[in-house]
Amino acid sequence: MKPVITIEYCPKCGWLLRSAYMAQELLTTFTEDLGGVTLRPSETGGTFIIRLNDTVLFDRKEAGHFPEIKFLKQLVRDQVNPEKSLGHSDRG
Repeated sequence: MKPVITIEYCPKCGWLLRSAYMAQELLTTFTEDLGGVTLRPSETGGTFIIRLNDTVLFDRKEAGHFPEIKFLKQLVRDQVNPEKSLGHSDRG
């Protein structure tokens, strides 16, 4: 079974669009590698956590910022398909 990404976001903070954008980017990049991306509104304010199955890949509160999409793609790639080239997202 292919892994699933869950993006838990704070709806009160207005982060749905950011979450949807990241989901779209991940689904486009990892079409063959992911079983899906789920958006989950959090009941805790300020939450923005990205999980791969049950493993936390990124937590905004711990990092102190949102992930750049390039960095997020690299995190996901390293877990689901380490051999995959990300093209321009691999540079720099």
